[in-house]
Parts: sequence; structure tokens; C-alpha cells
Amino acid sequence: MKRECLNHFFYSSLGHLEHILAQFARFYNTYRPHQSLGNRTLPEAAADQPETVHLKRVGRVRCRRFLGGLLRHYYRAAA
Repeated sequence: MKRECLNHFFYSSLGHLEHILAQFARFYNTYRPHQSLGNRTLPEAAADQPETVHLKRVGRVRCRRFLGGLLRHYYRAAA
């Protein structure tokens, strides 16, 4: 957490630090793929969804940004 997130910000208050930590934890637990789970996210692994190897290339690629663009999640929009 320190290397991936905290070293990139200057904290102006304890509330600001708590906001940054909450956003990073939300990203880490919801969107970040984990190698030990076959590059699946935690919700996919908890639902026991199989690994998706061949994805259909339909729809535009979208980007969801967290913490001002420091963390990014790319996904395909519905066609």
C-alpha cells in the first residue's frame, strides 16, 4: 500500500489520509486482479467464476480512474 499508493500523495489532514486509504482498499478489493487467483478479481474468485481466457472483442474500451488517475481499471463497455 505504501509503495503503490501512499508515496504519491501529500496528506493535508487525517480525513484526507483516511479517504485515500478507503479508495485504495475499495480498488484493491473490487477491481484489481490477483495473480494467485488466476488474474481474477476477488469478487470473481468468491463467486467461483471460471477464468476467462478468450474474451469477445466487442464494445469500446473504457477506463475507470481512482485517486486522480493513479489507479486505473479498464473494461469493455456493452456493445
